[in-house]
Amino acid sequence: MESMQLRAIDIGVTPLPYPETGNIGLVGLPQWLWVEDQSPSTWGPITRTATSGPYSVTATGTVDRIEWDMGDGQVIVCDIPGTPYQESFMDSPSPDCGHDYYEEDGFYDVSATSYWVIQWAGLGQSGTIELDFTQTTQLAIGEVQVITQ
Repeated sequence: MESMQLRAIDIGVTPLPYPETGNIGLVGLPQWLWVEDQSPSTWGPITRTATSGPYSVTATGTVDRIEWDMGDGQVIVCDIPGTPYQESFMDSPSPDCGHDYYEEDGFYDVSATSYWVIQWAGLGQSGTIELDFTQTTQLAIGEVQVITQ
């Protein structure tokens, strides 16, 4: 398993994370969630075999799901890597993994926990190992105020 170099995903989200970009999302507009760096070590599947003399063990790992804690009490569970947002999508909701902040503006700490399942077999034995990895970021959500005269 060590040779698989499993790790947490890089979070793909709209708006882009606040500390790095200064972007602010809007209350009521959809946020898209996705795996930014989909690779065998962040999403799977990945298979490795360890051999010592005539003995070998093979393990295959895949992500079962990602639980997105949106920082507002909501947890979104996605069993696919999600669809990366493109500007042409405008204010459409994500077709597969998304969230809306409806309550209020503010800063939200978002975490994405990847739940891995590793199936292994060798030496007449087999089993399952479960692991999880978490990545976090912060989103800024603002409220649009309409002023009329």
